[in-house]
Amino acid sequence: MPMYVVGHKIPDSDSICGAIALAYLKNQIGEEAIAARLGEPSPETAFILDRFGFEAPLYKEHYAGEQVYIVDHSELTQAPDDIAQATIVGIVDHHKLGDLTTSTPLECWIRPVGCSNTVIKMMYDFYNVEIPKDIAGIMMCAILSDTVIFKSPTCTTADIKCVEALAEIAGIEDYKALGMEMFKVKSAVEGTPARDLVMRDFKDFNMNGNLVGIGQLEVIDLSVFDSVKAELEADIAALKAEGNRHSVLLLLTDIMKEGSEVLVVSDDADLTERAYGKASEKGRVWLDGVLSRKKQVVPPLQDAFA
Repeated sequence: MPMYVVGHKIPDSDSICGAIALAYLKNQIGEEAIAARLGEPSPETAFILDRFGFEAPLYKEHYAGEQVYIVDHSELTQAPDDIAQATIVGIVDHHKLGDLTTSTPLECWIRPVGCSNTVIKMMYDFYNVEIPKDIAGIMMCAILSDTVIFKSPTCTTADIKCVEALAEIAGIEDYKALGMEMFKVKSAVEGTPARDLVMRDFKDFNMNGNLVGIGQLEVIDLSVFDSVKAELEADIAALKAEGNRHSVLLLLTDIMKEGSEVLVVSDDADLTERAYGKASEKGRVWLDGVLSRKKQVVPPLQDAFA
């Protein structure tokens, strides 16, 4: 029986590129694996896949009775809905340890680095498996995306070294220029419905029994949102009501100014003040220096719910 290698719901580039890279590695070491996904690739991910000649992995929602290797998360809210009926054979991740549990032993590669693909590169090195040129390219792009071209506080020396090594394998001389191309694709929001933008990189978290949704849009100039910000605010309010969520936050991240404007709707009017020490005004708050949902947004928010 093959294992399915799959990332989280509403997959980002790390989730999809990681599934492809890890499935290839597993097949090379004699463990049959199929790359899968739980949603449609974002415009950035589609750009990366096209740039290096890949099709999107298999779209598969149901995994009951299957063997599953989880990529880029360990949260029940982000996993397949029927994950409890599957056998989790492994997890590769770079986030906090979530609430997925297993009834059998499993392989875990979890490291405090900026991207799951950095961990997967370590796995290739461990197994002494050569990385093909095209897979090196998508792995490199995933790391550049997750680390915001090394600007994110989640970025480590390991991430930088992995990008340099993967760029050499992929034959990419100016990887930072390619990274900026990716972020220009991310910044193209004109004509995109508000719900599609909100859900482009959206994750749900269980915070002490409260469902909290956090989305993030990373762009090179926040002015691209000027004409749609009111629609985004209306949509996150609708999303909160539809999903019976306690709160929904949407980070509008300016990678050049290195900060995020957060749009927030919540049952708790003081939520941002308790979490970040800054009160929201009319559902908006600017957080200077905040680029990472994983490291700078989720932990203090969880503390506020403790």
